[in-house]
Amino acid sequence: MRGYFGIGIDGISKTGNMGNLIRTGHAFGASFAFAVNPKIVAHTGEPVTKPFLTDTSNSTDQIPFYQYDTVKDLVVPKGCQLVGVEISDDAIDLPSFRHPTRAVYVLGGERTSLSTETAERCDMMIKIPTKFSLNVATAGAIVMYDRQRLLGGFPDRPLMAGQKPEEKQAHVHGPPRNRRTSKAKKLKS
Repeated sequence: MRGYFGIGIDGISKTGNMGNLIRTGHAFGASFAFAVNPKIVAHTGEPVTKPFLTDTSNSTDQIPFYQYDTVKDLVVPKGCQLVGVEISDDAIDLPSFRHPTRAVYVLGGERTSLSTETAERCDMMIKIPTKFSLNVATAGAIVMYDRQRLLGGFPDRPLMAGQKPEEKQAHVHGPPRNRRTSKAKKLKS
């Protein structure tokens, strides 16, 4: 698959969801994961991103994890687009969305939506067309699955249920093309 992506949560409040998202991101080939303004646990003073108990594959040993105090601190690689995942009227439904080749996806935390500052910084906004809000790690998994399905080079789905998809033919590079020769051939035809 061409390109790369990162995924993170703005205002994460549950360590299990962050660990789950990182593990799922690692499985789908995320280049990095991040948290913006994570909740601080009152009795320890540590952010909820300190332990990742649900990340049984130790994904933070495989992909970088970044933590930012504010969305202003969030580093988006040059040429990358920040894509917000939020239920809002102006968001594009995920099934109709064309994923950028280089993207950073940011989801709102469990108890909140994307902060106003984060939403304003996003280049585009998408939503999963559901009847109500989903668990943040589940929503992230759906977005990553959709990205993989569309950009992963899979063959188109068959028209009839139960049919096997037709194999996608391997890309073949043609010979160098000369525009003058092509134009001359067209004029002769």
